[in-house]
Order: sequence, then C-alpha cells, then structure tokens
Amino acid sequence: MNQTTPPNRCRIVLIAPPGETSAGFARRFAEAISGGDVASIILPSNGMDEASFQDFAESVVPLAQQADIAAIIAEDTRIAGRVKADGVHIEGGKEALAEAIGHFQPKLAVGAGGAKTRDDALELGEERPDYIFFGRFGYDNKPEPHSRNLSLGTWWAEMIQIPVIVLGGSDIASVQAVAATGADFVALSSAVFGEGVDPKEAIARANAILDETAPRFEV
Repeated sequence: MNQTTPPNRCRIVLIAPPGETSAGFARRFAEAISGGDVASIILPSNGMDEASFQDFAESVVPLAQQADIAAIIAEDTRIAGRVKADGVHIEGGKEALAEAIGHFQPKLAVGAGGAKTRDDALELGEERPDYIFFGRFGYDNKPEPHSRNLSLGTWWAEMIQIPVIVLGGSDIASVQAVAATGADFVALSSAVFGEGVDPKEAIARANAILDETAPRFEV
C-alpha cells in the first residue's frame, strides 16, 4: 500500500505485461502493491480485443484506486472512460496526443510515449502532456535499462519540467540506474511480474534500493 506522504524521490510505475488473465493479474498486482510504494500502473491492451481489455481493466483499476495508485489506460480512451481510469497513455504521435489532451485534460491525466529521439520528445512536449515515457512496453527483457532510454531520461530531467518515466530492466536493481538520471518515475514490468518473481518482494526491494540510492527532489 502507498504511504500517506509519497517519498520525495523517484517512484515506481508498474506496467501490466502481456499474457495475463484478468483474475491472475489482479491477484499479482495486489501482491505487488502490498510490498510498498507504487505511484501508478499503466495498462496496455497487449493484443487483447476490446471486450477482453475492458474486462482486464475493470479488474485492476478499482484495486489501484483503492490504494491511491493512479490507473492509466494505454491508447484506448473509450475504455479509459468506461472504467473510470485516472488517465490515458498515448503513443500515436503529436496529433493523437494533442487530440487526447484537448478532450481529456484536466479531467484525466494524459501521458505521452513513443519518442525515440530528442526531437521526437520535444515535439510531444510542446503539447504539455502530464508526463513523457521513454521506453517500449514489453522491451524490458534485459537486466539493465536500455542506454538510449537512460540518456533521454537524463537529458529530459535536466532540461524540461514535465515529469519523466524511464523504463527499467528485468533486474529489480535497475531502478538505481533509472533514478540516477533524475527521472521522476521508473517503470517496471518483468522485474516485478516475470516468471518466478515474487511481486511483493520485488516492490519491497525496489523501494529499499530507491530509499538508499535515489536522489532527493527539491521541494
């Protein structure tokens, strides 16, 4: 469960992995958030059809919100509205991002992903999303974070005030490298929900590493 006062350092964003059932992931998500602080969860469709994705979201969003964790739906704004999510994550480029911001801010948070270069990121930043995400869902299959994501995260954190999320690796210790960039959030998926991983222990360890090593933000 989340603390009453969130920690003043890089926090965890969870990403639902592919291949999960509604009931199975809801159980593992509940285990994960019992391990310590989590800021939000992003739910991609991961190839599900619309009905299955809505069922999946309906099983997770209330659990998140009961724990003061923001629930973000990737891409599907209709499902975000139906399940009363806290935000939407847009990867379709500047035009799609601008449309979502025009329709949903400030009622819902609108985040941006899909940037692979600084120019991409700056174009998205012109629309003033609530956050920018560096990484690709499902590509956290190596222990360490991707070097490009770390580089972009460092540059963004130094130059831009919009919060930044950087995708970690499959090793829970990768949170340290992400936090060192100055990123506001580290995104984790396989490091928490991978085969053989105890989600509660993974979140507890991630928070312990962040408590010990992450830079503190100015108040």
